[in-house]
Amino acid sequence: MNAWDAVWQRLAQVPVNFLWPQFLWGLTLLPWLVLLYVWLQRRRGRRALSYASLSLVREALGGGAWRRHVPPALLGLALAVLLLAAARPVATLSLPSDQQTIMLAMDVSGSMRATDVQPNRLVASQQAAKAFLKQLPRQVRVGIVAFAGSAQVVQPITLSREDLNAAIDRFQLQRATAIGSAIVVALSELFPGQVDLASVTYGRSSDPFAPQGQAIDQPPAGKKPFQPVPPGSYSSAAIILLTDGQRTTGVDTVEAAQMAADRGVRVYTVGIGTVSGEVIGFEGWSMRVRLDEETLKAVARDTRGEYFYAGTADNLRQVYESLSSRLTVEKRETEVSGLLALLGALLVLLASGLSLLWFHRVA
Repeated sequence: MNAWDAVWQRLAQVPVNFLWPQFLWGLTLLPWLVLLYVWLQRRRGRRALSYASLSLVREALGGGAWRRHVPPALLGLALAVLLLAAARPVATLSLPSDQQTIMLAMDVSGSMRATDVQPNRLVASQQAAKAFLKQLPRQVRVGIVAFAGSAQVVQPITLSREDLNAAIDRFQLQRATAIGSAIVVALSELFPGQVDLASVTYGRSSDPFAPQGQAIDQPPAGKKPFQPVPPGSYSSAAIILLTDGQRTTGVDTVEAAQMAADRGVRVYTVGIGTVSGEVIGFEGWSMRVRLDEETLKAVARDTRGEYFYAGTADNLRQVYESLSSRLTVEKRETEVSGLLALLGALLVLLASGLSLLWFHRVA
């Protein structure tokens, strides 16, 4: 397969729709214009035979046989392109994303000391997060949530990469894992005043014997009920959630994911650590850790995000590189009639220029 075949196959895979398809009927006139041009050229050739001198015949035919066909061919191509532009084609293209805010929710539970990811899970995640921030466009704002037994914003949304790196360096390990709480706290940072964090703490406890209050997504009394939007429809922000364990406390993870889905926010989940589960000991105490892949996959699926597993430090860096490209470039339907109109105008100018250069006239 040559380069042109590869380009053609790539273009053939781009879905194209037309907002005004009725203008495509104009393309049926092009074959008639070609036939008219051929008839005129033959008529011109018969008239040229009436000259006595061969030099006069060549002059009547306009010199170089192929040159005289180039400008009309370019004009015909320009007409076809302009007719396509008039039909207002819409194509799915990869374009710079409108995403302007990213929330990093990072696990700082004690199991992040494990060294199965070198030099350990915490340091590897810190290094990968810093590399991710370095790759992001400067106009993208980022906030950071650290979570273990509870979740808190360690760096409010900012453009300062220095502040973000400093916040990552300040991570302190704690016990337990509150994955759902991390998602809710990230949402509260993205939608100030729309998520009641008090209800996260007191409204629905993970303890079955604790008194239960209102649902975490229920608006306070007197406030207008929240109106859900389609999952994944909020293109201005996204959440990246990294964890090496399973929820042991805090808000139910699936319920928190539903809150994100109702607000259209995509949650990209990254699992790091042991999937099968093992006992890890530190400084005289031990705990059993297991990566809850099924829940992380469900969070990504319900919010129209994506799940990634990172078993090594290199895998983790590759995951963040992939996320950087996904969050800064997105595929969306775009009208391309303006580009086709520009191409048609350039073809008209090229045809006119060649005609003036070769024949000293525009014809």
